[in-house]
Amino acid sequence: MNDKQKDLFQKFAALASLFGLTIVFAFVSDAFLTVGNGMTVALQVTSIAYLGIGATCVIITGGIDLSVGAILALSGVVAALAVKAGAPVPAGMLAGVLVGALCGAVNGVAVTWLRLPPFIATLGMMLVARGVALQITDAKAIGGLGDSFAEIGNGSLWRVATVGADGFPDVSFPGIPYPVLLMVLLAVAVAVMLNRTTLGRHLYAIGSNSEAARLSGVNVRGVTLFAYILSGTLAGLTGCVLASRLVTAQPSEGLMYELDAIAAAVIGGTSLSGGVGTISGTVIGAFVIGILRNGLNMGGVSAFTQQIVIGLVILLTVWIDQMRHRR
Repeated sequence: MNDKQKDLFQKFAALASLFGLTIVFAFVSDAFLTVGNGMTVALQVTSIAYLGIGATCVIITGGIDLSVGAILALSGVVAALAVKAGAPVPAGMLAGVLVGALCGAVNGVAVTWLRLPPFIATLGMMLVARGVALQITDAKAIGGLGDSFAEIGNGSLWRVATVGADGFPDVSFPGIPYPVLLMVLLAVAVAVMLNRTTLGRHLYAIGSNSEAARLSGVNVRGVTLFAYILSGTLAGLTGCVLASRLVTAQPSEGLMYELDAIAAAVIGGTSLSGGVGTISGTVIGAFVIGILRNGLNMGGVSAFTQQIVIGLVILLTVWIDQMRHRR
């Protein structure tokens, strides 16, 4: 079995796991296979998917980004503080996304020009970003952001509702949440970039063999820097969307989200050794984690046990990835 066949095998294994979990949880709870719960799951996995898409690009180059959870929190509070200071919501959101991009650029410079190991560089950024978020907010949540701030996180497309005789809305279809539409757009755009552009081919080339890529004329530093900036930008976007969903920005938001992002990528077939990975696989991996959490919640399983189960799934997936490269 060649590398492409192995990649396809792992992706279809993740897809089979997704269907298997769906069938199992459908028997556990009658409410699992409802339109409302489906939209809830899709909405819950958006944060993992946004971060996972960025993580996939970084891991394909052979790197790792442990700072996305902290960047998410910093970007969210920057956007909220800007809006509280009187800036229009789009400008505040843009400020949050730019802060994420700046953090990603610092990560990229540390890895490419300062030649720090990605683990150390992004670990340092994780501490710096979290510390700045706590410092500028005095470790307090920022609320009272208004309805317009909540629009992107809580709005939906094609929502069908009528007002009943009791005066309350009767929702026939909850609509497709804006964060879900954004997830689809991002996944398609980055997948096209990876599969159809020279930049995407260079990302794979660097992850497969960076020295061979350099000798072939690939701008290794520039392309690697792009991967980290993309990851930081998506983390900033995630922070803004999450703050909009909650209508509150919290400096402690995003704890352990970096592990969810990496897990989604690895479950979907992205190799931690670099050079292998797809966005479709990462989205499947994000849904595997989301459905696992949703189904365990409906089954009454405690949050502590959920962590154990998801941790075991991650360990099993990484072990399969390591076995795949030993052969």
